[in-house]
Amino acid sequence: MKLTVVLPVITDAFTEEVRREVGAWVSPGTEVEVRRIARGTASIESEYDEALAGPGILDAVGEAAADGADAVFVSCFGDPGVQAAREIVDIPVVGGFEPAVLTSLALGERTGVITVLPNVLPMLHGLVRRYALTGRVGPIRVVDIPVLDLDAGDRLVDALAEQARAAVAAREADVIVLGCTGMLGVAAALQERLAAEGPFVPVVDPTGAAIMWLESQVRLGVRPSRTTYLPPRPKDRIA
Repeated sequence: MKLTVVLPVITDAFTEEVRREVGAWVSPGTEVEVRRIARGTASIESEYDEALAGPGILDAVGEAAADGADAVFVSCFGDPGVQAAREIVDIPVVGGFEPAVLTSLALGERTGVITVLPNVLPMLHGLVRRYALTGRVGPIRVVDIPVLDLDAGDRLVDALAEQARAAVAAREADVIVLGCTGMLGVAAALQERLAAEGPFVPVVDPTGAAIMWLESQVRLGVRPSRTTYLPPRPKDRIA
């Protein structure tokens, strides 16, 4: 199985870290390729960023499919370009939001998402409505750390733990989902910290959820339905 990870950013700052992270999640025998987009932004933290990254994401997904990828992970929690990508390729494509949140719904009654900045809240609220999850996803909390400043150190885990504890105490969440694919390598530490301080609360890593979701779809032999994701009709376009 060949899995392509599309980094929807114009910087190589995350490339090797993402390659290592994905490599830790994939099954033996799965080949991993990481591509970043050629045009867009350094991070996606707004609708504006997402719109600018869109053409580059679609180019990268199309190229991955043409090069023999069996599935594509667009490594961003906001699922940028995912719906459009499903219209143009015949392989599974996911972002970070859908697999992580849908996985979380099997683990508890309400999901609490913790993301980076207030700027991304309208985007994520829109996804909650799109997937008809308003009654299952609690208030989305933020750590107030920009994507480019995220790391796996104590500062991030401390901020996540503070928001997670508050969400659980307020009965907003029974499961925590990390609301940014840039929050690499911290899910297990956060889950352990929460368990040490109270009842066990699962923490879902969006990268891990996406990789396992895609591997399952490939092994099941399924891909997005052509009654939902109809191929675009031929016409003149300037992307």
